[in-house]
Amino acid sequence: MTEEIQFGSKKIDFRLEYTKRKSLGITITPELNVLVKAPVDTSLDKVKEKLRKKAPWIIKQQSFFLSFHPKTPARKFISGETHLYLGRQYRLKVFRSKTESVKLKGQYIEVGTADKAKAKQLVREWYLQNAKEKFNAIAKPFIDKFKKHKVEPTSIVLREMPTRWGSCTPKGKIILNPELIKAPKGCIEYVIIHELCHLIHHDHTQKFIDLQTKEMRDWEKWKMKLEKLLA
Repeated sequence: MTEEIQFGSKKIDFRLEYTKRKSLGITITPELNVLVKAPVDTSLDKVKEKLRKKAPWIIKQQSFFLSFHPKTPARKFISGETHLYLGRQYRLKVFRSKTESVKLKGQYIEVGTADKAKAKQLVREWYLQNAKEKFNAIAKPFIDKFKKHKVEPTSIVLREMPTRWGSCTPKGKIILNPELIKAPKGCIEYVIIHELCHLIHHDHTQKFIDLQTKEMRDWEKWKMKLEKLLA
């Protein structure tokens, strides 16, 4: 069942499930959903009272996950439109050419194609290819560094994810959103370190935060940049 509480000016929706358990549990998903599991004899008023007490923590967790939500506005693939690459703005320059190509030149991303309608496909393929090369190169020293914790990802793969910048599977595979290639190198490092920390601590506990801070002292700065740059 779906319910809600009011905390100040903010409304918090949550899904309530009654189960055979002794205590009430609250989970915040990466999609910002609030899931509540309560003992079968718990009244709705008691559940809401507990949620109001935990509201600051809930909002903080939602805000934390929000930084991993890609929010890049839709871009047109025509000459003059701006596009991000590694945190910098470039203008697109689409020109007719018998040979298909995409390359950086000064302040421009130049796209040569016989059919200008293919510009979007060509640029997306260019982004993906660069993401594969850059992410692996950026990740390698951090993967080597984390070996001191006796952990190593089984693989790093790219996958478009509408609500996340990265994730780590239970089997140790790190998944990165190729859209990250539009962010500065520090933001990419932050996401990679964040996911590497998940190889050791699966949840966002204080131990997780402490480890992330130890491995990247200024991670909050890059988290904020990621939120603002691609907002």
